[in-house]
Amino acid sequence: MIRVELPTVADTHAFGRRLADLLGPGDLVLLTGPLGAGKTALTQGVGAGLGVLGDITSPTFVIARVHRPDPVAGRGVALVHADAYRLGAASDPRAEIDDLDLDASVDDSVTVVEWGEGLVEQLAEAHLRIRLDRRDDDTRVAELEPVGGDWAERLTALG
Repeated sequence: MIRVELPTVADTHAFGRRLADLLGPGDLVLLTGPLGAGKTALTQGVGAGLGVLGDITSPTFVIARVHRPDPVAGRGVALVHADAYRLGAASDPRAEIDDLDLDASVDDSVTVVEWGEGLVEQLAEAHLRIRLDRRDDDTRVAELEPVGGDWAERLTALG
């Protein structure tokens, strides 16, 4: 596990940009943490690093957004940004996830899911779990946990 302190929102964005350098088609990133911990801010940095089009905002009410790559400045990889916070009222919340058809785009995109722990791991054989917390002084702390695949190897590049 890797632990990173992010004193400001700008640092959280910058870390997301650095993380984007490690990401490619088929990658699944699960973001967990309380409200206001920086999940969307981190995703904004990832989107900037990937060079995708459109403003990245919390998809809480639309559940999922697809951000296409900028044909000029992008890396050619779309970002699927989903938020499972409002899901789970059904007896099987994984059925709600299935209804989003995230598996249809996961092989061609970087997929970032907020609040998806326990719901979306089946979308990829390996994934990166990031737990974000916010201290009283607004410093964010990110704990990165590689789950399968070559994630542990890739994360050494962040050190």
